[in-house]
Amino acid sequence: MKIIKADTQKQLKQFILFPWKIYSKVGPWVPPLISDTVEILSENKNPFWMHAKRQLFLACDNDINVVGRIAAIIDYNYISFQDDRCGFFGFFECVDDVKIAKSLFLAAENWLKEQNIYKMIGPMNPSTNNECGFLLYGFDISPSLMMPYTPKYYLRLAEQSSLKKIKELYAYDMDVKEDSRMSRLGKVVAVVKKKLPMLKVRSICKSSYQKDLEAVMSVYNRAWERNWGFVPWCDEEFMVIASKLKMFIDFKMILIATVEDVPVGTLISIPDYNQVLKKLDGKLLPLGIFKFLYYRRKIDSLRLMIMGVTKEYRHKGIEAVMYEKSLRNALRLGYNHCELSWVLDDNIMTQRTAEMMNGKIYKKYAIYGS
Repeated sequence: MKIIKADTQKQLKQFILFPWKIYSKVGPWVPPLISDTVEILSENKNPFWMHAKRQLFLACDNDINVVGRIAAIIDYNYISFQDDRCGFFGFFECVDDVKIAKSLFLAAENWLKEQNIYKMIGPMNPSTNNECGFLLYGFDISPSLMMPYTPKYYLRLAEQSSLKKIKELYAYDMDVKEDSRMSRLGKVVAVVKKKLPMLKVRSICKSSYQKDLEAVMSVYNRAWERNWGFVPWCDEEFMVIASKLKMFIDFKMILIATVEDVPVGTLISIPDYNQVLKKLDGKLLPLGIFKFLYYRRKIDSLRLMIMGVTKEYRHKGIEAVMYEKSLRNALRLGYNHCELSWVLDDNIMTQRTAEMMNGKIYKKYAIYGS
């Protein structure tokens, strides 16, 4: 067995396609679109790499057979914003062999040390604004959009490679159809609107999509700035993501809260397109597009992926107003379930809010560090 740098086009293709050797098509894993993975890793197409760099590695038991992969990543925006000289590992996939896993983690660590980075956490694919974590609980359930699925033995491989669990992330399942919350929320909303008569909560509009998304990004970067692992989106990253999501979003499920027309809160729920991707086996073309168009009409779940209020307007009930409007819209549009993810293990306020909405933890993820 040897570890090699995946620098050629052939090796990059092997890196991207390796997960199909690990996961069963009939299991909970959802194959990512191959074209999306290519774009995420592309230093020319993904603006993340304007402030980051990476080295891809493959583990091979001969010159042909790949048995593992890993990426070593340095995000200079993270180092600067968090004041934490730390690198990431990401895109880890491996057969159940601790020797191979140790070699992959060591390759990533050594590359980071060559860049004068002596601490490593992960998995980040490639940052906290994307998929991150090893699945810790909920192995019989398919992941929601932009959430990872990994085998249970990855936890053992990480721990036997001397990595320590440093953080847990929670995913809550909420039944949209369950309506006992509406009366409670309605009373809170009435009180909030009386105290903040200038508060407005609305969905984004197709006609003002660009302007609305700029408001969303502004709120996101201000509301989350003190969260563990947070790195603000730069304009180029956000606009690339916004452009990609435009064909997937349900405009009624992205909310902006304003006070005197100044954006102070946002709530973003995205239809769970993993229900569609599960049918495509990583390929949209040529025939996958027909499956995509057919199955997208059957999506019945959401992922609530961002909810935040700027510091000066927290604890005033704005979150409840957004939840109430979001729930009403989801009920009207026919969604049955919503995943709220991810929530930090020490974010007690959001955990209580999820519980107030009758949410239950049904998946957990772990971040490891060296």
